[in-house]
Amino acid sequence: MPSRPFAAIVLAAGKGTRMKSDLHKVLHPIAGRPMLSHLLATVDTLGPATSLVVVGSGREQVEKHVQPHTQVVVQEPQLGTAHAVQQAQTALGGFEGDVLVLYGDVPLVTAETMARMLERLNALDAPAAVVLGFRPADPLAYGRIIAVEGVVTKMVEYKDATPQERAVTLCNSGLMAAKAKDLWALLARVGNDNAAGEYYLPDVVMLAGADGRHSAVIEVDAWEVAGVNSRAELASVEAEWQRRRRAQVMADGATLIAPETVWFSHDTKIGRDVVIEPQIFFGPGAIVGDRVTIRGFSHIEGATISDGAEIGPYARLRPGAEVGEGAKVGNFVEMKKARLGKGAKANHLSYLGDADIGEGANIGAGTITCNYDGYFKYPTRIGAGAFIGSNSALVAPVSIGTGAIVGAGSVVTRDVPADALGVARGVQDVKPGWAARFRAVMAAKKKSA
Repeated sequence: MPSRPFAAIVLAAGKGTRMKSDLHKVLHPIAGRPMLSHLLATVDTLGPATSLVVVGSGREQVEKHVQPHTQVVVQEPQLGTAHAVQQAQTALGGFEGDVLVLYGDVPLVTAETMARMLERLNALDAPAAVVLGFRPADPLAYGRIIAVEGVVTKMVEYKDATPQERAVTLCNSGLMAAKAKDLWALLARVGNDNAAGEYYLPDVVMLAGADGRHSAVIEVDAWEVAGVNSRAELASVEAEWQRRRRAQVMADGATLIAPETVWFSHDTKIGRDVVIEPQIFFGPGAIVGDRVTIRGFSHIEGATISDGAEIGPYARLRPGAEVGEGAKVGNFVEMKKARLGKGAKANHLSYLGDADIGEGANIGAGTITCNYDGYFKYPTRIGAGAFIGSNSALVAPVSIGTGAIVGAGSVVTRDVPADALGVARGVQDVKPGWAARFRAVMAAKKKSA
């Protein structure tokens, strides 16, 4: 944890035009969670005194998303990164701690890196600022950092850099830490005499240098400061997040048969000795206990799976699904807001919605709970040890008692008591020779046609 109080300023005022989207850039999801939320959650783990988000274009979307938990300040017009940070000065008032400047479209930076920046800021040599550098495979148009043994001698935007400076591989991520009293004083002196006519945040480093104060740089891997400015970059950052999450799941004791085909959400919880087959998608809110097997092509979201259960293949667990210990959800079974008790089975081709199914119950192939009348949802209750025959429709609200049996092909509209047999189907009528006579008549018609 940081040794001094700190405030986080997250810049999110850009238009994000390259995303070609009506949704604000920083609200595009990574692992089912908006980029901005990823970043703010990471900041929160360090216990900031306050966090502020600087908004501009599309501000209404961002404000609605972060308020009332996070303070919002407005940058209008957008005149560069230094100008954006300045907008937070009034909101921070008399705050005298450290300030961490982050970007809403750089969502993967870790808490450890943030803490390193703040720790370096408070080192004995007292740098005026700490910047975060990285060395990408292709430096492209990133601003460059010229440094000697971790001390910055110059920072320059790509547009303003000389060919020699562009040859430097240490690039500026844009993330910065500085003490509040230093930051505000330096920002007040930043000018816009550059190729873009903007007020650049990195200029505070050069201004501090002119005052005889040095700034420091620490380096991180390029993936951690990858920014998102297009759909392709969004996909790239998502892929990196997923790669790291898969590695963590396996390190924690789960088996992924084909890791690259498993897609996790930001809050997916996986127990030990879990086996996950190929092509599995976890949406938000999935919790998986120990010794669970999840077979291929299953989709799990908002569901809780208890120890020893077996899911799939081709199963879908929707929000509110609860699978009990040792229970089985099989091929093409869908559950929504339903509980399958300990040891219960729904092996084939069933829909279980708004249902409570007791321990050891057996749900036959093709069974559905008819839970919706076009206006309201209704519950179905199936007792422990009950047996529901194949191709049955349970029209809710309805209860099937403990140990009861429902005959195959039944449409059940009334409660079935415990240990009773419920059958609701038409009477079978058999007419000997009818099929042969039918074929003869039809063959004759076809021949004469």
